[in-house]
Amino acid sequence: METKIRQFRQEKGITQQQLADLVGVTRQTINALENARYNPSLLLAYHITNILGKDAIEDVFIFSDDD
Repeated sequence: METKIRQFRQEKGITQQQLADLVGVTRQTINALENARYNPSLLLAYHITNILGKDAIEDVFIFSDDD
């Protein structure tokens, strides 16, 4: 699963660590999400989407049939 987390996070001017603290995960988890090495739970995806100021999970997380 590809994401736009890095793009939106940088637009908001927050670090991986700051985002991780806001959603209650480690910086390594945010890094893994940004590099498509980890698929989040629905709840985590919702929290990240909300913090990044987006309306829908699909705005941040790009789903494909291969996922």
